[in-house]
Amino acid sequence: MALLLLSSPMLPHFLLGFLFLVAVTTADPLYQICRADNYTANSTFQSNLASLLPSLAANASATGFSDDTAGVVPDLVYALVLCRGDVSPGTCRGCLDTASQDVQQACPYRKSAVIWYDYCMLRYSYLSFFSVPDDSNKVYMWNTENVTDEGATLFNRQREQLMAALVTIAARNRSARMFATGTADYGGDPGMPKLYGLVQCTRDLSADDCNSCLTGIVGEMQGRFPRRKGGRILKATCNFRYELYPFFNTSAMVSIPLPTNATPPSAAVQPPTGVPAAQEKKKNPTGTVLAIAIPVVAALVLISVICICFYRRHSAKRKHYRTDSQEIVTIESLLFDLSTLRAATVNFSDLNKLGQGGFGSVYKGLLPDGQEIAVKRLSSGSGQGVEELKNEVVLLAKLQHRNLVRLLGVCLEGEEKLLVYEYVLNRSLDTFLFDPTRTQQLSWERRYKIIGGIARGMQYLHEDSQVKIIHRDLKASNILLDAEMNPKISDFGLARLFGGDQTQASTTRVVGTYGYMAPEYAMRGHFSNK
Repeated sequence: MALLLLSSPMLPHFLLGFLFLVAVTTADPLYQICRADNYTANSTFQSNLASLLPSLAANASATGFSDDTAGVVPDLVYALVLCRGDVSPGTCRGCLDTASQDVQQACPYRKSAVIWYDYCMLRYSYLSFFSVPDDSNKVYMWNTENVTDEGATLFNRQREQLMAALVTIAARNRSARMFATGTADYGGDPGMPKLYGLVQCTRDLSADDCNSCLTGIVGEMQGRFPRRKGGRILKATCNFRYELYPFFNTSAMVSIPLPTNATPPSAAVQPPTGVPAAQEKKKNPTGTVLAIAIPVVAALVLISVICICFYRRHSAKRKHYRTDSQEIVTIESLLFDLSTLRAATVNFSDLNKLGQGGFGSVYKGLLPDGQEIAVKRLSSGSGQGVEELKNEVVLLAKLQHRNLVRLLGVCLEGEEKLLVYEYVLNRSLDTFLFDPTRTQQLSWERRYKIIGGIARGMQYLHEDSQVKIIHRDLKASNILLDAEMNPKISDFGLARLFGGDQTQASTTRVVGTYGYMAPEYAMRGHFSNK
């Protein structure tokens, strides 16, 4: 059995459950997505599409990948085909020939579409998408059966280790052609000793974009398929799959062994074998007492010394790291449990890491209700970072504007200091401005829209909010872009409040990024709302 879930910005997230009543053959599409834009029958666009798709299928049969265009604007067609890295040229060609025919029947007169099969995928559009990461559509499919309760912990660990290794191979090993397969020892369910995994990117992506694409969908694995025996996520630019049975046609590129201290849950636990009384040797009572007493006394002395050293070191450390939780826990509605955020980010896995800042890392997370979040984790031992976190909570809790990133909550448990924000799909503006490929998506009309949104956010901070705020670190990397490319100002750790009619102030500690600072602030510490 399998379940499927489609994720698209044009549709609400919804569940499509069905039973595969017949076996899925290589000729059956897994899913297709047809975009709303239409072309007319017998048009030049249709002619260009009809000639381009068979050509791509022929070109890709040997290498497994091809992309090309046909026609000129406004009837220009962009198309791409990809075969799974372990299939033969004949199987690849057959799958792509089927896809070329099926997509025009499944998505009649549509100017953009993508269709997936077990062995291949095909995508076309009237808009250029080559070498551009795409997060607009996802398809989720999974096995409805779960692993046993006893095997769940080991299963999740081995699955995460395997997928992390596969992502690295696919993205960084050029000889792998952005494709990787592997196994991980498991044995947690009877007759299922191994876990099998596969990842792949379209070969028009850069190594970094492939890594980012795969990391993103693998990061959703624990939230989407916490104990499922099998699962896959399909995107237009990358995909992954794992099962408890072999499903690929090549040898594994990596094998993850069991942890040295792990025993497969299905293995029987043998009770210790007792020594028959007749075989026991008579022992000297005095020697026995000494043999026990001396190590015990030595151990107690050693433990005492360690405890004293640890206490002194811990006390000294706490002088430099203040836990002033009382100053901000009054916002009870914003508090998150640490356990919730650990589960959402797969225990702050590197696979979920979105970026690294001066005072810690930011991770993508998925809450149990399906909401995507970004979690800012303050690095331990940074007293300055604690002050900035408190500053950010106090400020953002009072701010509500469409062009400001929204604070969802905060976690203060032990020495963990975490901020929880809305997840903003397209990351930061600098990733578009300084990337020669992605910058092509920033038309002048879109740039003007982004500038206007930033200006509205700044006006709100300076004039319209309950408290007047000077950001002090406004730069492209602190402007996030949502799915519609609307800008959101983020990172208020260095911001300052103004009171009443105050419009300027001075500081002896100049912080921020040189090159983005006003000259009077950089040289003399004077800042204002100008």
